[in-house]
Amino acid sequence: MGAAGYGRELLDLVEAINAAGGDAYGFLGFLDDGHADPDPLARRGSSVLGGLELLAGLDADYLIGIGAAAARARIDRYASACGRRPTTLVHPRAHLGGDVRLGPGTVVCALASLTTNIRTGRHVLVDIGAGIAHDCHLGDYATVAPGARLGGGVQVGAGAWVGMQASVVPGRRIGAGAVVGAGAVVTDDVRPGLVVAGVPARPIDPADGSAQAARPPIVLPRMPELAPGAPQADL
Repeated sequence: MGAAGYGRELLDLVEAINAAGGDAYGFLGFLDDGHADPDPLARRGSSVLGGLELLAGLDADYLIGIGAAAARARIDRYASACGRRPTTLVHPRAHLGGDVRLGPGTVVCALASLTTNIRTGRHVLVDIGAGIAHDCHLGDYATVAPGARLGGGVQVGAGAWVGMQASVVPGRRIGAGAVVGAGAVVTDDVRPGLVVAGVPARPIDPADGSAQAARPPIVLPRMPELAPGAPQADL
């Protein structure tokens, strides 16, 4: 679900798994309520099947190809109410050590490395080349962006975003919904909802335009109505 850049990257991941001879996935197409550019999709031999309302009628597992945590959470609740199950994908060129437990819908991209005793929640994204050391925990809908590094024992709260090439020293906590700007070095705990950036990372004044620039894009998809009699969810 989601046919923009991240969604197309997930298609790359599916194709890489199939090419490596792992569990074969059949790809039906994209669901998207927006106005996805059809040209990149056509070059991949795919298209948008329709909006999210089609999910209830499809006998298929799903992935959420949207970066914003709030959107992932809303779609997850809708899909769960429809009785659909998310798949969990690990690129064949990623490294997973022992005792790594990935939550439903988690995506681990190429060249990412997760060592040992690591837990992720639902629909977590560990992006290209990210590194996660021992004893870390990533909450639901958290994102570790390309090239970011988490030291041992780091706790990342639900919906938090650790930006590209950022580093978090061992034992720190990134609160729920917090944003760590690209290239930042986090040496202290980050409170929930706070935006930090710099070396060492410091809070950004909300009145400063750079605070908004540090945040990932927010996408709140239109949520379709469930069919009469279907289970309801708090969307």
